[in-house]
Amino acid sequence: MSFDRRGFLAATVAAAAVACSKKAEQASATAAASGSSSAKKLGIPGPYPGRVVEVYHSGSIIGDEFQAEPLEQMLDKGMMELTHAPSVEEAWREFVEPGDVVGIKLNPVGRPAVISSPELTRAIIARLERVGIPKKDIVAYDRYGTEFEAAGFPAWLPEGVRWTSASPVSPKIQLDMDGYDADVYMEMPLIHPAYLSEYKIDDPHLRRSYVAKFVTKEVNKIINIPLLKHHQSAGVTMALKNMSHGFTNNVSRSHASTTANACGLYIPAVVDLPIIREKVVLNILDGVKAAYHGGPGTTVQKYTWPHRTMYFATDPVAMDKVGWKAID
Repeated sequence: MSFDRRGFLAATVAAAAVACSKKAEQASATAAASGSSSAKKLGIPGPYPGRVVEVYHSGSIIGDEFQAEPLEQMLDKGMMELTHAPSVEEAWREFVEPGDVVGIKLNPVGRPAVISSPELTRAIIARLERVGIPKKDIVAYDRYGTEFEAAGFPAWLPEGVRWTSASPVSPKIQLDMDGYDADVYMEMPLIHPAYLSEYKIDDPHLRRSYVAKFVTKEVNKIINIPLLKHHQSAGVTMALKNMSHGFTNNVSRSHASTTANACGLYIPAVVDLPIIREKVVLNILDGVKAAYHGGPGTTVQKYTWPHRTMYFATDPVAMDKVGWKAID
C-alpha cells in the first residue's frame, strides 16, 4: 500500500464526516496564543515532516531487562539526529522551554510484557530537567488510572513528577465525563450498539469522543511515547493510536465488533483535532521490545521480540508507516 500523510488524513477524515465543535477550535487557538514563540512551528506534522530517525543498539535489552545506559545513548543520538542540533540540550530546547508544562503519554496496555519502560521514561524526564523543566511541571499520563497503577508506573516515576488519568477505571460504557472537556470533541456518525440500552439514540454523547482535560487544560506540550505493537483491530498501535485512543473517551465504538471496525476512520479523525495537532510536539517510539501479534493486551507476551530500536519523529504518520513495516 502506498500513501502519504496528507492523503491518509484527508481521505479518512472526509470519509468519517467529522464535525469538530466551534469551541474546540477556540480552545486550540487560545492554547496556541498562550504558548511560546516556537509553538508556531511545533505540533503535527511539526518542523520535520516525513522524517523518521531510527536508532539501534544491540545492548539495549539483555534477556528481558532493559539497559539504562544504552537506552540513554539511543535517546541522545536520536534527538540530535532528528534535529541536527549541536548538543543534546539544544535538541530538547527545540521542543520545550522553561515555563512549559510538559505531558508524557505513556502506555500500560500490553502489561506485563510490552509497556513504557522506566529506563526510557526516566531518561526523558532527566533531559527535560536539564533544559529547565522542573519535575513539578512534568505530568505522566494514560487514560485509565487503574491501568497506569497496574503497570507500576507511579512506583518508578521520579519523586516530584505528577501523574494523572482521564478516567479512574475502565468503565463498561465509556461515556464518563469527569476527566474530559465538554467543549472539545470529535464527532462522527458512529455509535456503539451496546450503549443504546442506556442512552437514547439521539443523545449526542453517543456520537462524540471528548478530549481529556489533561490535553486541553493541564499541559501545553505533550511528548508521545508509543510502543511498537500489533493491534487486533487497528492492525498496529503506535504513535497515532496512542493519541486517538489515549486522549478521548467513547473509543470502543471504533472497534465494537469485527464487522464494525472503524479504527481507520476514528484514529485520524481524533488526531486531526487542532488542539492535539498543536500540543503533541514530539514522538519517541520505544521499539526496544516489540510485539508482532496478539495486541493490544496481555496476549502480546507470547509474540514479542527484541527489536532493540527506537524511532524519533515530529510526524506521527511517517513514524507509524516505518513502524508498520518493522512489524510486518
